[in-house]
Amino acid sequence: QVQLVESGGGLVQAGGSLRLSCAASGSIFSINAMGWYRQAPGKERELVGTLDSGGSTNYADSMKGRFTISRDNAKNTIDLQMNSLKPEDTAGYYCNAYIRAGAWSSFKIYWGQGTQVTVSS
Repeated sequence: QVQLVESGGGLVQAGGSLRLSCAASGSIFSINAMGWYRQAPGKERELVGTLDSGGSTNYADSMKGRFTISRDNAKNTIDLQMNSLKPEDTAGYYCNAYIRAGAWSSFKIYWGQGTQVTVSS
């Protein structure tokens, strides 16, 4: 079984910073892309950014310059550094990863259960 667990959410004032972490564990042979998404109440889940195994990143336009994704391939973790937070960044934040459980397996996408970020004005 593969599990993704996020941590680091919480309450922060507008203009502040927060760092989220996500750790993948379990039966992992290899990980391709990892990423962060978010979902605000009443809205669809949207992309925050992704980072592939080669180090290439892709960010949603509204997060560019404020959010930074990094990963530690040795630890199977991905972090999201969020700066200059705004009330509209309030959402549940979810990490995902494309993981092969074994050399015989195809890549499957796995999701964490999410961590809440609340930005007060």
